[in-house]
Amino acid sequence: MSAAGALQKAIYERLSGDTALTALLGGNAVTDRRLDAPVAPLVVVAGIVSSDHSTATEPGEEHMVTLDIWSDAAGHRQAQAIAAAVRSLLHDAALVLAGYRLVLLFHRETRLSRDGKTRFHHAEMQFRAVTEPAT
Repeated sequence: MSAAGALQKAIYERLSGDTALTALLGGNAVTDRRLDAPVAPLVVVAGIVSSDHSTATEPGEEHMVTLDIWSDAAGHRQAQAIAAAVRSLLHDAALVLAGYRLVLLFHRETRLSRDGKTRFHHAEMQFRAVTEPAT
């Protein structure tokens, strides 16, 4: 498994395994794939962009992780509450990755918007992670 794959799996497990977050989602899912008929609220592991972050002596990768939060509630309040819960679960978290060591995982930004074509409110969250092969 790649470092990005191990990171995605660990993020998914952390989010989907948290009872407080799943209560905010009303029984709806945390997912890492496109759903044919998504039901909001929903947290989606939308993508990971990975790049080399090796030093002169150590191999490593940097990962920019995008999480999408979708809410059909009136206003941004629900999307903000879910984003806050996600941030508290992931920012500086000590996730265990299969075959890799997570050096850092930091929240970078959250952007809130309303989708003009649908009734959904959207929070796009960006996290930065650095991984190294496990020794």
